[in-house]
Amino acid sequence: MSKLLILGAGGHGRVVADAALSTGNWDEIAFLDNNNELNDVLGKAVVGGFESYMDHREDYSAAIVAIGNNVTRMIWLDRLERAGYEIPSIIHPSSTISRFSQIERGSVIMAGVVVNASARVGKGCILNTSSSIDHDCILENGVHISPGVNVCGTVHVKSCSWLGVGSKVLNNVTIGFNVIVAAGTIVIKDIPDNVMVAGMPAKIKKNLEMKSDVGKDFFIPASYEWERNEVRTRSV
Repeated sequence: MSKLLILGAGGHGRVVADAALSTGNWDEIAFLDNNNELNDVLGKAVVGGFESYMDHREDYSAAIVAIGNNVTRMIWLDRLERAGYEIPSIIHPSSTISRFSQIERGSVIMAGVVVNASARVGKGCILNTSSSIDHDCILENGVHISPGVNVCGTVHVKSCSWLGVGSKVLNNVTIGFNVIVAAGTIVIKDIPDNVMVAGMPAKIKKNLEMKSDVGKDFFIPASYEWERNEVRTRSV
């Protein structure tokens, strides 16, 4: 039996669970969450808090993190991987994913998403409902793409950045590390690291600082050997 453990039983966790169930790849799904008042979510058991993840290693072969915060998500993915869990990608069957794209482990792709040819999606990314990633884009580790975002061709989004609902990124743009792109923003030129941008076109509104340096090493894909035409791998 294939059994999946989901860390996070909030709204995002429920959507991840629904996507996982829709794939038909899992015989059983359960949650970990630090809300002690939760016993079940979507009819699936909450079997403990986050820190109990080692207790469930023998019962659940695979685990995924359903936490919106990019730093926290990547730290927990690293912990789970070190504990010996398989880290799958979860890809909703209603999404359209090119056979010539690459999706790394720990990423979740929701209903209605389009990922086109030669796009590369790093570890632990979120591609939310009805977003699109066009040809030759690179999303590094821990990127969060909100619902309805459109990313045009040959865009590079660096690690730990978050594109807000309905934002749009024109082609050949680079978005730096730890950037927040506000909802509805249109990005027409490169954005530096550690800033929040908003507006049409995007303008820097404030500088950002990482709340913790602990996860920074997880976001730099220095060890990646991307192959341009490599078919993505779907972990199940």
